[in-house]
Amino acid sequence: MTRKELGRAIFETSYLTGTFLLRSGKISSEYFDKYLFESIPELLEEIVKQMLPIMPKNFDMIAGLEMGGIPIATLISHKTGKPCVFVRKKSKEYGTKKLAEGEDIQGKKLLIVEDVITSGGQVILSVTDLRQRGAIVNNAVCVIDRQLGGKETLAKNNIELVHLFTMNELKV
Repeated sequence: MTRKELGRAIFETSYLTGTFLLRSGKISSEYFDKYLFESIPELLEEIVKQMLPIMPKNFDMIAGLEMGGIPIATLISHKTGKPCVFVRKKSKEYGTKKLAEGEDIQGKKLLIVEDVITSGGQVILSVTDLRQRGAIVNNAVCVIDRQLGGKETLAKNNIELVHLFTMNELKV
């Protein structure tokens, strides 16, 4: 599948119009229902296949953000042989009380994996928590950058974002 064909498939599968409240608090007339493209095995496989060449290479572990980053991170882990952790929005209050489920993250270089970036707010919150627990985080990768300031917000927090597609690329 070419990049253009993948973009078309993502768009046709998951692009919705209407009135949507985004995590950032903004109202949008368009929305990508990421679970629609993440839940189709062939599409998820192709997304990861095309993400691998553009991803930074200098990392120890993949960190999938709850919830949409987890399927992508899991498949990247499988393809690269690098371990992954699943990052909760908030540490659980029972059991191990972990924020990042999986191997120990202290001193490890993590690659953040997210599905869609809007403002970058959730990534910043998660990265702040991960850094407080001793992880080294300087890079993130996403499937779709909605181009609403997320990349710039992440850059201000020393996180370089690489995307597979921008919103504008998908709408062509």
